[in-house]
Amino acid sequence: MKILVLNSGSSSIKFQLFLMEDEKSIASGLVEKIGLKGSRATLKAHGEVYEITGHINDHHEGLEAINELLKRSKVINSLSELDGIGHRVVHGGESFTGPALVDENVIKTLERISPLAPLHNPGHIAGIRNAMQTSGDVPHVVVFDTIFHQTMPEYAYSYALPYDICKQYHVRKYGFHGTSHSFVCKRAADTMGIDFENFNAISLHLGNGASICAVKNGKSIDTSMGFSPLEGLVMGTRSGDIDPAAIVYLMDRGVIKHDEIDYFLNKKSGLLGICGSSDMRDIIEKNMDDERTKLAFDMFCYRAKKYIGAYYAVLGHVDAIVFTGGIGENAPHTREGICEGLEHIGIAVDKELNYQNIKGEREITDKKAKIRTFVIPTNEELEIARQTKQVIEKL
Repeated sequence: MKILVLNSGSSSIKFQLFLMEDEKSIASGLVEKIGLKGSRATLKAHGEVYEITGHINDHHEGLEAINELLKRSKVINSLSELDGIGHRVVHGGESFTGPALVDENVIKTLERISPLAPLHNPGHIAGIRNAMQTSGDVPHVVVFDTIFHQTMPEYAYSYALPYDICKQYHVRKYGFHGTSHSFVCKRAADTMGIDFENFNAISLHLGNGASICAVKNGKSIDTSMGFSPLEGLVMGTRSGDIDPAAIVYLMDRGVIKHDEIDYFLNKKSGLLGICGSSDMRDIIEKNMDDERTKLAFDMFCYRAKKYIGAYYAVLGHVDAIVFTGGIGENAPHTREGICEGLEHIGIAVDKELNYQNIKGEREITDKKAKIRTFVIPTNEELEIARQTKQVIEKL
């Protein structure tokens, strides 16, 4: 079974093709700067790189470019040969509790809930519509970042705002990075030989966007991101948790205007706002020499440490701590900073194992620790392909 996974943004399409018999990726690529100057499409297959340059007007032309590259590389002759196409969609709102086979009703529902993710879902919808036009009768499946968190209990996902207003306008915690948290926790459970249905973990997806998830018996019961990906941890350019009164105060004093709040919190805050850089590599390099970069690093680690403590209290028993994402996988200083001081609850990393320059899955647990700690590269595309396969096999 061949399944293509598409992640369509407002001006890009990331794609990966899987042979599901052995879950092997046989081709991957990117269409970038759609509708902009410098458009191009690239594909990697058979150890070679294939490329199309020239202006790409819209997502339809982007899909045609993918089709051409797959044909040129002799991976497949046409998208119509595929067994299925899986689409990553950031937000499923309360309308979707699992992956869904795409039809017109599904697309209309996605359009209706687009205000919940105005920067993401419209691009996803454009990608889905154009992929359906380009691929003939191939079934399409949508897989959502929010779905894994649909198992949160109401007391965990609700906000202490007027109840009727929240229900009317669907204001609640949704959570994100769900496919990533699901994938790495399943891998950790497999590694430990524990059935996922009996597995408890705290998963840290740390990148420019960052979130922590509490997994109990294989289900998400809480996560740090909320109504949007803004809540929770300190991130590259996002503030994370903040007292809303601070924003009202700044508005009253003319520092920011109403229409600047979103940009202020999502693009000018976080690590960037604290020290001028959103790149953890730069921050670690300057950490000892600059007070503000050290503050940014300490705030990032402290916030994550607080969430680990909270989720430890909620879970009661924790089998594993799992680090993933660009920072989680590649920044041993950050992993050490987060876990330092958690020995009293059974969490500690072995310094030598933590700092080994090794890629891929690995365990970094200190031999005295009660809770095992893993670094597991995420593979959201494979998780999407798996869920797409499950839906198609039921047809």
